Amino acid sequence: MSVDRQKIYSGYRALLLASKNTVAEGDNNKIRRALDLAVQSCSDRTTITGEHEILHALSVARIVAGEMGLGLTSIITALLHDSYNNLNLSSKELEKEFGKKVVEILNGFSRITSIDSMQSSYQAENFRKLLLSLADDVRVILIKLVERLEYMRNLDKAPENERLPLASETYFLYAPLAHRLGFYNIKSEMEDLSVRYLEPEQYNNVECRLKQTTASRNKLIRDFSFPLKEKLEKQGFRFTIKSRTKSIHSIMLKMKKQGVEFEEVYDLFAVRIIIESENENEKSDCWRAYSVVTDLYQPNPSRLRDWISVPKSNGYESLHTTVVGPRGKWVEVQIRSSRMDEIAEKGLAAHFKYKGIKGEGGLDSWLSKMREILESSEKEDSAFIDQVRSGLYTDEIFVFTPKGDLRQLPAGATVLDFAFDIHSDVGASCVGAKVNGKNVTLKYVLQNGDHVSILRSKNQKPKQDWLSFVITTKAKTKIKLVLNEEKTKAASDGKEILMRRLKNWKIPYGDIVIQKLINSYDLKTGQDLYYLIATEKIDLLDIKGVLQKEEATGSTTSVSIISDREIKEPIDSQYSDYLIIEDRVEGLDYKLSKCCSPTFGDTVFGFVTILDGIKIHRKNCPNAQNMMTRYPYRVVAVRWAKTKNSSVNTSDQV
Repeated sequence: MSVDRQKIYSGYRALLLASKNTVAEGDNNKIRRALDLAVQSCSDRTTITGEHEILHALSVARIVAGEMGLGLTSIITALLHDSYNNLNLSSKELEKEFGKKVVEILNGFSRITSIDSMQSSYQAENFRKLLLSLADDVRVILIKLVERLEYMRNLDKAPENERLPLASETYFLYAPLAHRLGFYNIKSEMEDLSVRYLEPEQYNNVECRLKQTTASRNKLIRDFSFPLKEKLEKQGFRFTIKSRTKSIHSIMLKMKKQGVEFEEVYDLFAVRIIIESENENEKSDCWRAYSVVTDLYQPNPSRLRDWISVPKSNGYESLHTTVVGPRGKWVEVQIRSSRMDEIAEKGLAAHFKYKGIKGEGGLDSWLSKMREILESSEKEDSAFIDQVRSGLYTDEIFVFTPKGDLRQLPAGATVLDFAFDIHSDVGASCVGAKVNGKNVTLKYVLQNGDHVSILRSKNQKPKQDWLSFVITTKAKTKIKLVLNEEKTKAASDGKEILMRRLKNWKIPYGDIVIQKLINSYDLKTGQDLYYLIATEKIDLLDIKGVLQKEEATGSTTSVSIISDREIKEPIDSQYSDYLIIEDRVEGLDYKLSKCCSPTFGDTVFGFVTILDGIKIHRKNCPNAQNMMTRYPYRVVAVRWAKTKNSSVNTSDQV
């Protein structure tokens, strides 16, 4: 297939336009020389996406210059990365024309071309080769990232059997690397292009819904921005306001993580305020702009993110908040200076532009920083690979179900966490799993990109030691509920037995009596007492003897709030004999719920209501499962609390 000369010329002009801010005009002749060499060597070869190699090389060079903001060395290397092994020039001749660094980068790039053979999308050996190539020059990985982005933009032209492996490797290797290096636009585009092939049905659904809501979204942005623009101008700001819709991948993750439909994703788009500010004033200017925004619109305090005071490790700086805009819609607002914006768009390479360092010289410090980020641990074979792979997304991993559905879990999640994430019954009956075709135990820690198939047995039941290795709240809650179910039922029976016997003995049932018995038998909870009675491990006649023998001590028990510094042990499902509201909120009432009427000794939890403060429920309340599953962020741990010389009034004090 011969290439159209006009297409080469158009690509070359586009490259010069993209590089005008990073390459001196006098160096354009070096770019032209590199292009001529590439044209001579590429012949009629095509890439995996069916594109002619020279056009692919021009596209990669243009992205390197325009979207990454890199300079002459990187552009020349990008132009020659495919044709290097077929050049008619020797390495010494190439070094004489373009410099030693170009040859070093091309050699490094040549060494890692083998990772394109995707026998396995998540092959650790390929990953190791990719990282080890950074020892020579980080620009190897940057050009490799761009090459993959260019492939993904043309993936529909690739053979059908190559699309899924390419998309999968891009999602689990290249997108996280782009994220780690601070190239957020590239990272987001890679994720979107990947899930387009990995989850086409949901991707197309979200894409269609976004198109359908474009007009109403644009009107909302105009209504939101107009008063903001007026007020910022009155304050004397020089600024630009941009808006962007969340990436399709980001919307899909929110829908899955929160279990909501498209219409319920409340911050579909973000408004970005970019302030023209001097370096010494930019932090205060951003906070002044934040004040303007929050004067106009009510913010959500829990959604404030300050990456200006403490930037991310990859250099990202911005102030994020979420506010209630027109028509009650949530809008994410990002506030940053023009310097911060360019760093967010083009990575830390842009940082040196603002230090007065021009050309390729400014990249040395940046490349050193990239090395620190990507080589932050020793290279110890598989252990190193596992550490780096799991550390790419520092707070979350993504794994596949047997049907190809994507599941998001926190980093460190085990097979058992995954099973409970699928369904409570799946978790409760889980005996192991097959991960990437290999049998593993319940404790196996999942990695990004694992394909997981749960193995179940009808004889399996949750065990106490499961709590020692699961990390998700959902798994812990479900396991504790199941473990406590039998004990709770038995304790309920034991409580009825004790109450009937006390009535026969003419001894009034109450908290004082129960506390005496708990202390006498050295127990932790009333539930423990009732359970031991039900299982006949405590003799009822023995209880009668204890109560008749002991004299009244005058101490009583009530429900009260204990400060954090009085809590000496972590809160779990084994409730103790006093009630603690862990996160005290001034001005909130604490009441016992009428739906289950908990009493002292019952296993209980607190639920933050919208209008009625914190309500205390029994753990086996008919509404408990619904509240814990749908609104876990509103559940607070509580314990029964002991106080001295106070009367019992459980309806007023919690």
